[in-house]
Amino acid sequence: MSNKLTGEDLEKALKDRKLPSEGTADEKRAAVKAYDAANKSSDESKDASSDQSAAKVEDDATKSEGTTTLDSHLNAPSVTAPGDGPADTTDPNELASSATPDKGAAAQAGHGTVNAVVKVGDAPEGPVATSLPKSKQRIETYEATKPDGTVVTVTHNLDTGATSVE
Repeated sequence: MSNKLTGEDLEKALKDRKLPSEGTADEKRAAVKAYDAANKSSDESKDASSDQSAAKVEDDATKSEGTTTLDSHLNAPSVTAPGDGPADTTDPNELASSATPDKGAAAQAGHGTVNAVVKVGDAPEGPVATSLPKSKQRIETYEATKPDGTVVTVTHNLDTGATSVE
């Protein structure tokens, strides 16, 4: 029989590791397992760089509860709030880019997936996208049907995020 974390033991494990406590029991157990795998101390051939990577995974995992920001590590799965995907961020000022992950280190740590999206900077201040001439802005227009059957035209500016329904 396995030692499966449940109830108070699971909540204590999350609290001790400063992990978010939202989500299903399976999601919580997976977060504890990923955290432990990334931070396990081993007397084997661990070098200083892998120790620093494990500490960085901990830093990424201890961000504010209920928020998802981009991780900087490339040797473990992304740490996200329940319902968010691996490249999601709830910080509108983060700019993301794909990166080459360390699949070998992730596999050795027992991870089936690895983070491959990192923060590359902050979004520029102010209305940069709106300063583009209208002819250069990326705008999509399409028809959609409302629940009452009315056909409307949706216009979405991909540069500014502005959406209108007519």
